[in-house]
Amino acid sequence: MDQISVHTIARVLTEALPYIQRFSRKTLVIKYGGNAMVDEELKRGFARDIVLLKQVGMNPVVVHGGGPQIGKMLDQLGKESRFIDGLRVTDRETMDVVQMVLGGLVNKEIVSLINQFGGRAVGLTGKDGGLIRARRLSHRRAKADPEASEIIDLGHVGEVASIDPAVVHMLDSGDFIPVIAPVGVGEDGVAYNINADLVAGKMASVLAAEKLILLTNTPGVLDDAGSLLTGLTAREVDELIASGVIHGGMIPKIQCALDAVKSGVKSAHIIDGRVAHAVMLELLTDKGVGTLIRG
Repeated sequence: MDQISVHTIARVLTEALPYIQRFSRKTLVIKYGGNAMVDEELKRGFARDIVLLKQVGMNPVVVHGGGPQIGKMLDQLGKESRFIDGLRVTDRETMDVVQMVLGGLVNKEIVSLINQFGGRAVGLTGKDGGLIRARRLSHRRAKADPEASEIIDLGHVGEVASIDPAVVHMLDSGDFIPVIAPVGVGEDGVAYNINADLVAGKMASVLAAEKLILLTNTPGVLDDAGSLLTGLTAREVDELIASGVIHGGMIPKIQCALDAVKSGVKSAHIIDGRVAHAVMLELLTDKGVGTLIRG
């Protein structure tokens, strides 16, 4: 090993030490999705990162999505995917596929990878231990005339009504890593598919997490010139939304992060999941790789 690489490793470890000390025994809720979930090397890197965070004393809680995998399975079954305003229309048959893919194929693959690298992951859905109580999402579709907006029935698409974190606390105390699929259950026992960002945000709030980390397919929040914005306060984010700098598909993610920090989460991070070891780089280096939003 040459001197340059030795010194680089020493510098990286020294830079990481204060962050490891600061976040020891803290809960980190990480929403895992996008390219990081489909690229084989990124998947392995993410699993290693989660194991290392647990090994140095942090409590990572993983909430994952799986939209592309659901779409692929529906295609294989000859069932058309329908979306309204970016939300999947989920009838009973589609919900069966959602549960099979999210709670089965995707969840167990993540658990297996984490365990392969020395972790002790346990897969859950919101049904387990009464973790996520859901209610049917009432989606209002806007029209040109605001008074003519209509309520759209999306089927088994839900939102979080409440979270009972008892099972997560039990796993954390036993040195396990919870891996959660965003499927909730209503009071009537009906299962609902819930947006993974929303579940991660609510989970971070209920667990009084130190950080909420959202992996995306973008570098983070960008200004009009394409430069990365970070170190934002909740007030600055509100101003950026009002001015139109934050717009389109970024608004739901930023709103999720904003709700989390306004409800007590110390900070939220929107980071680029296409970057290898993005979670580690954001948490354990001075520069980071995404947008940090402070409470």
